Amino acid sequence: MKGGGSEAAKRRAGESAAEAVEDGMVVGLGTGSTAAHAIRKLGRRVDAGLDIEGIPTSFQARERASEAGIPLTTLSEATPDLAIDGADQVAGGHLVKGGGAAHTREKLVDAASDRLLVVVDPSKLADALDHPVPLAVLPDARRPVADAVREQGGEPDLRRAERKDGPVVTDEGHLVLDCDFGAVDDPAGRSRALSAVPGVVEHGLFVGMADEIHVGDGDGVTVHTPGTE
Repeated sequence: MKGGGSEAAKRRAGESAAEAVEDGMVVGLGTGSTAAHAIRKLGRRVDAGLDIEGIPTSFQARERASEAGIPLTTLSEATPDLAIDGADQVAGGHLVKGGGAAHTREKLVDAASDRLLVVVDPSKLADALDHPVPLAVLPDARRPVADAVREQGGEPDLRRAERKDGPVVTDEGHLVLDCDFGAVDDPAGRSRALSAVPGVVEHGLFVGMADEIHVGDGDGVTVHTPGTE
């Protein structure tokens, strides 16, 4: 299923995952509109007495967490007990992320966490991944990386900024290539192939990383556990 999900469905998913956070936890705070609902819910819980620390995955997540009153820390100082993050597409336990150009730091935090709770609306669910895969690339590597993607059968497209001239630049100073491979039948193999390209800092395939998928819809939330269904 594709297309934009309702804000109510996103809110239900985000708040459902936020309820899994327990006192004393360190929590990875994802980027994007659905993860934002989780951050706001956690802020309300902190205001009510919940004792946690958050590790934001982007400038945007840091701003939202600060506004919500969540104490912050870093990966250098703490290991996340769990992370709550959104996705551009979900198939089983595999994800495509990077719509917000934050996938480099998101992958660092999500991989370091003991558990990853993914929050989405039904429009993000698919039988197989076929969403374009974002690559964060060094600016000087744009052309050779694009050539390597074409050699792998993909079609790279430099992501352009919406309200300024020029391309999107990540928080870390990288460019983003959105690479259309069609259906990704072997996410693990595609992940290895993209990681091996010189100049690719990180790609948006999160292979087998999701521990729970919280799917909000018009009636409530369904929680899926990949590998057990």
